[in-house]
Amino acid sequence: MARFLLARLVQSLVTLLFLSVVIFALARATGDPLTLVLPMVATEEDFANARRELGLDRPLPVQYAKFVGRLLVGDFGTSIRSRRPVNELLAERLPPSLALAGFSMVVSLALAVPLGVLAAARKGTAVDSAAKVVAALGQSLPTFWVGIVLIEVVAGRLQWLPAGGDGTLAHYVLPGFTLGWFVIAGLMRLLRSSMLESLGAEYVTTARAKGATEAAVVWRHALRNALIPVVTFAGVYLAILVTAAIVVETVFAWPGMGRLAYEAITGRDFPVIQAVVLVTAMLVVVVNLAVDLACAWIDPRIRLHGRP
Repeated sequence: MARFLLARLVQSLVTLLFLSVVIFALARATGDPLTLVLPMVATEEDFANARRELGLDRPLPVQYAKFVGRLLVGDFGTSIRSRRPVNELLAERLPPSLALAGFSMVVSLALAVPLGVLAAARKGTAVDSAAKVVAALGQSLPTFWVGIVLIEVVAGRLQWLPAGGDGTLAHYVLPGFTLGWFVIAGLMRLLRSSMLESLGAEYVTTARAKGATEAAVVWRHALRNALIPVVTFAGVYLAILVTAAIVVETVFAWPGMGRLAYEAITGRDFPVIQAVVLVTAMLVVVVNLAVDLACAWIDPRIRLHGRP
């Protein structure tokens, strides 16, 4: 198990290094950020002075080496647009995004697990058909459209919940559900398939032969083994939700990482773009390692052999 985790850690570090090269190059492929920062009356001398001050006049390999050197000490540089340290921007925007992603994942699990289990246990019934409809809608309806409809109906006409901003639990409901509906659909479909496979396994047949109740067979024996792919899926999506929420955070005026990424991309703010992508990648790496440990706890074969 230790060798398995060590190998995954090395793979993760190599992935982060490769990603740093890719995002460094792609961020600069968007164009010159100074054309959006400096006034229209700026002269060529003003542009040259600004590039020299920001270090954009140096060769790209030198800029990348400086970028990596700062990363090693936890410094993401300074925002081109706001002239504030990127670390300060991340400290402001990351907690709201983590809170929204956590709330969204809790809601997703609370709805997807019972629906997925019931759909598998009652295959071919109305419950199964309803679950399939929910999953199909969750994976087909655009996120921005769901958010706009919820704002129009729930926040506008019915005035049950606030339409945007943050601060109270009520502010989490609409963006949390909008962000999590796709996850609900994916988790439910995955759990249903995994449960159907577990319900047909020999150990379930043995449990029934020993006189175990159907509820015990479904919730105690089959569900535990069916949760392994679900835990992996949920863990990875918890990290991805932080920046996959660009549209949701923009629609609901949520002050998180997704909105920060949108502002940085539209403003060609290289340091902020790089920081958002790399922080998200690091979150995915950490969550993946945590998922490995969780799967090892669920399935002892992983602890013994490093694989299920």
